[in-house]
Amino acid sequence: MWHTARVVLTLGPFVLSFLRDQRRWLWWGAPAVRSPAFHARRACRLVAAITRLGPTFVKLAQVFAARADLIEEPYLGELGTLVDAVAPVPWAAVSRELSAAYDAGPTGPFEAIDQVPLAAASLGQVHRARWQGREVVVKVLRPGIEAVVARDVRAARAITAWAARRWPVPHVQGLAAMVEEFAERVAEELDFRQEAAYATEVRANFAGERDVVIPEVIRPLVRQRVLVLEYVAGRRVDRLDPTTVDARRLATAVMTTYVQMMLVDGLFHADPHPGNLLVDADGRLVLLDFGMMVRVPRPMRLTLVRTVFAAVRRSVPDVAAGFHALGLVAPGADPREIERLAGVMIVMADTVSTTRDRLETILTDRIMTALHEFPVLLPRELVYFARTAALIEGLGTRYDPYFNAIAVGTPLVLHMRTRILRSLGDEASPSVEEVAAIAGWAAGAAVVRARGIARGVRAAARALLGA
Repeated sequence: MWHTARVVLTLGPFVLSFLRDQRRWLWWGAPAVRSPAFHARRACRLVAAITRLGPTFVKLAQVFAARADLIEEPYLGELGTLVDAVAPVPWAAVSRELSAAYDAGPTGPFEAIDQVPLAAASLGQVHRARWQGREVVVKVLRPGIEAVVARDVRAARAITAWAARRWPVPHVQGLAAMVEEFAERVAEELDFRQEAAYATEVRANFAGERDVVIPEVIRPLVRQRVLVLEYVAGRRVDRLDPTTVDARRLATAVMTTYVQMMLVDGLFHADPHPGNLLVDADGRLVLLDFGMMVRVPRPMRLTLVRTVFAAVRRSVPDVAAGFHALGLVAPGADPREIERLAGVMIVMADTVSTTRDRLETILTDRIMTALHEFPVLLPRELVYFARTAALIEGLGTRYDPYFNAIAVGTPLVLHMRTRILRSLGDEASPSVEEVAAIAGWAAGAAVVRARGIARGVRAAARALLGA
């Protein structure tokens, strides 16, 4: 009870502040005037408060950072910074964990281990070590984290359940549902034996892929609180030299990996953030951290694929029907507005512009009003898919302001079409209409991209001449 009170006292002022965004005096009055600078300051203060509440709330906030349907900028972006916000566990505590896990000395069975962690995450941290002459990484759970998580989940459930009863609106109910989803997923992350099994399965799925590296699990050393994998060197995908990065190639590699996991294998890496993706010296993509994985049901995979192919055919009614079949549309939403959303997304796929321009196209459209009143719902499997989409878009635009994830992803999915459908047991031969639509899309995309590049060159030239 005292911990719940502490959480309420920490986050309560922010809740009141957000309520004043709608009514200045909470129950009456016009909305309080909020400038972009105010929102930026409040977002920073909110992230600092979450960090003070501890690793469980940091982890929970990372999950919310994928919910663009529930949380707006700049709060969404600030929550994304929590990946690196957790302080490391002192070496003495890590050493005790190793001794207990292996019934050995302060470094366990390792010949050498670096006391400074490579990474410190919400639930555990990673150290580089050497075992039987091999370079490995040792992932250790934070001491006492199970009790901390259980206490924090109880507090979060109590608060969000009360809020959902007090304000029974879709956004608040969505927050409560996310807490329940987190409570279910985090239990798996607290047992490294489960993570080892997932990592082994994913490594087997990618055994024939030369451009993807999945670290090998050192099975004899796996314990409930300690996980050991081979060490793979690489640089984070968001910290590469921008002068040498081919944004399209990098995003395609990430997309290919996640499309295979979600649509072919049905076992999806559900914690995609730049800290879990590296690029090695040979340009291969290295995938890390398999604590949070999701099984994607075959019916959902098949429906998603058919919706993507409907988008390629530019069939607005079929795309809208796919949204309904995927459970994306909230009850009561106007079908005409959902079709308009599908149409906007199809147009965006053919648009070569900056990410800011594309966002403004949607944000200034009246469809956003309808989506606020009847918000799009995200089934839990698609929540993690949305996180991946956000990651890919962020990576692409980091290195290329004109990057369009839809334009890059469409030919990729078409290239993998036969493989995807065969994995689902579906007919793989394309129809005549699909072949024609694909050919038309490819030709149109090439023309549109060429025109967009030409516009960019002309704009740059005018800027230079003006200067």
